[in-house]
Amino acid sequence: MAGKVFFSVSMSLDGFIAPESSEDLMGKQWMELQQWIFPLRFFRENLKLGEGGEEGRDNDIARETFERTGASVMGKRMFDAGEKMWPEEAPFHTPVFVVTHERRDPWERPGGTTFHFVNDGIETALDQAREAAGDRDVRIAGGGATILEYVNAGLVDEFSIALSPVLFGSGIRLFEGVDAARVALEPVRTEPSPRVTHLTYTVRER
Repeated sequence: MAGKVFFSVSMSLDGFIAPESSEDLMGKQWMELQQWIFPLRFFRENLKLGEGGEEGRDNDIARETFERTGASVMGKRMFDAGEKMWPEEAPFHTPVFVVTHERRDPWERPGGTTFHFVNDGIETALDQAREAAGDRDVRIAGGGATILEYVNAGLVDEFSIALSPVLFGSGIRLFEGVDAARVALEPVRTEPSPRVTHLTYTVRER
């Protein structure tokens, strides 16, 4: 278990990572939140959108996040939304473990992504993801409630936020309900770019 457990998300300046309704994903606010990543060469390569795209530190960070990830964990809400929106070749290219009460056989997609459905909690899903990841890291992909469960359980080692200069006003807050009496953070680095500010922290028990 040499790898870390981490998450990496885009967040609005007022603390939101997604709209309240999954039907609003891909809406104007969400597109503004994610606007930093769409022009990147790596994003275009990974989704097979064609050649070209921007280089630079934003692109490096997106690529580094992908390359360090040996397996991902996500909640059912994120999977349900993604199942409708992801292309046939889903953009993970690793095993993905979905925390859910639904019983379902593994769903294999082209390009190396297989979704496994885990019915007995976040720790079991993480154990399976760690085994699949080997010496690479495990990414808690989302959504917000699933990330928070792992943070409050003391199972996250590190996280990165791409702080985007947009305001949501309402939606899903990243740290709504965090156990602040238990969780402490240590800054690792701050990297501004023309579109967002990348913030990285390690997580420790207070």
